[in-house]
Amino acid sequence: MTRQIVFTSIVLLIEIPLGIAIALTMPRKGLGATLCLVLMSLPLLIPWNVVGAMWNIFALPEIGFLGHVVNSMGIDYNFTQQPISAWVTVIAMDVWHWTSLVVLLSYAGLTAIPEAFYHAAQIDTATKWQIFRYIQLPKIKHVLTIAILLRFMDSFMIYTEPFVLTGGGPGNSTTFLSTDLVKIALGQFDLGPAAAMSLIYFLIVLLLCWVFYTLMMRNEDQ
Repeated sequence: MTRQIVFTSIVLLIEIPLGIAIALTMPRKGLGATLCLVLMSLPLLIPWNVVGAMWNIFALPEIGFLGHVVNSMGIDYNFTQQPISAWVTVIAMDVWHWTSLVVLLSYAGLTAIPEAFYHAAQIDTATKWQIFRYIQLPKIKHVLTIAILLRFMDSFMIYTEPFVLTGGGPGNSTTFLSTDLVKIALGQFDLGPAAAMSLIYFLIVLLLCWVFYTLMMRNEDQ
């Protein structure tokens, strides 16, 4: 549970600000906007097991480009033997795969803001930070709520990518709740405890989603 919460917290803290930052820099019109949207959509079209296999080959210290480059810089990197390297690789893989979802949702919210708000801000000589703080961020609040909930639920239930990449290792360093549940249900064929664990798993996700939603929408009436 602790390992799962730490992983989810890290990817949310990276992907949400990074996705908003990328969406803010993307062009709003023209061929550039179309090209950026297509490029942002590509990682989401790749099946989850293929993502794990791609990063497995990409990060292997012997034959992978990433592993070779990192080791050539004098950094001892081997995600198959070092827990910290495995964690960094799993987090980097998840960020690469799912930041695009936050980007697309944030971009949709930003493009829906009327130009009149920007004209008023220009008249008031507002800075870029003030425009973001008082116009853009409040206007995309609902979109960000959806993005955070989707990313939280998916990262909390992640299974395929880290299982293909590391198999839960080295040791149990990247064994998350879903991986443990599958091992009990299919590896040990202990269906009773696995069914009970899956129900508790569902209740935990449901409770945490409710807490997230309540905290983010508590000032909505104001």
